[in-house]
Amino acid sequence: MLLSGDEDTAARLRRLKALGLSIAVDDFGTGYSSLSYLKQFPVDALKIDKSFVDTVARSAADSALARTIVELGHGMRLETIAEGIETVEQLERLRMLDCELGQGYHFSVPLAGAELTAYLEQTLDVQRRAA
Repeated sequence: MLLSGDEDTAARLRRLKALGLSIAVDDFGTGYSSLSYLKQFPVDALKIDKSFVDTVARSAADSALARTIVELGHGMRLETIAEGIETVEQLERLRMLDCELGQGYHFSVPLAGAELTAYLEQTLDVQRRAA
């Protein structure tokens, strides 16, 4: 949808934001994602593509692109979300880079609605008991 980049698209996205929705650029840094979208559309978050997350813990050079996306997001007052976190090492490195949010198998396999509700209730119970 964003590829057209027309005023109609921008207007639709502004209407969605007015309804209280947040808008994220998915797979940022790959494919059709573009820096111009950040200027043109009312974006709230950048989702760092899994291909950058896969190598983030290997070396400073491998984490450079993820770090750059996080810094770009912060500079534009956008949240950053890492996609496809699978290991504790990836999570720790992304935390060091100040990436605010993450998703991936490290946290959970994909869950259906009822399973997600049970998972969240169990997680909250554990946190309450620990507090």
